[in-house]
Amino acid sequence: MPLKILADEDVDYRIVKELRNKGFEVASVLEDHKSISDKEVLKIAKNKGALLITEDKDFGGWVFAHKENRVGIIFLRYKPVELKKITESLINLLLKYTDSLYKKFTVIKVNKTRIRELP
Repeated sequence: MPLKILADEDVDYRIVKELRNKGFEVASVLEDHKSISDKEVLKIAKNKGALLITEDKDFGGWVFAHKENRVGIIFLRYKPVELKKITESLINLLLKYTDSLYKKFTVIKVNKTRIRELP
């Protein structure tokens, strides 16, 4: 089964475009569901069986405070000048771990990745 990805509204479109160019199936909140709440974004990710890629740190609070463990979240932390490097790190992570990222909260920085099991 191909890996499904939902890019949150705040994810730079160049990242979405590069993921698509690499063959990933990427739905975009910005394109399809602009200005919806975080709760609705999580619901869409769960319904699609998709990993949620975001730059919004509030999702960490959501999944840990509400014990929302039926979704995988990848949180990107980078400076604008690191866009190319973070995109490469994200693609490498997705290729290496694939669907084992579901039910995990992953934080990607340019030189560091942390993967945590969701409660």
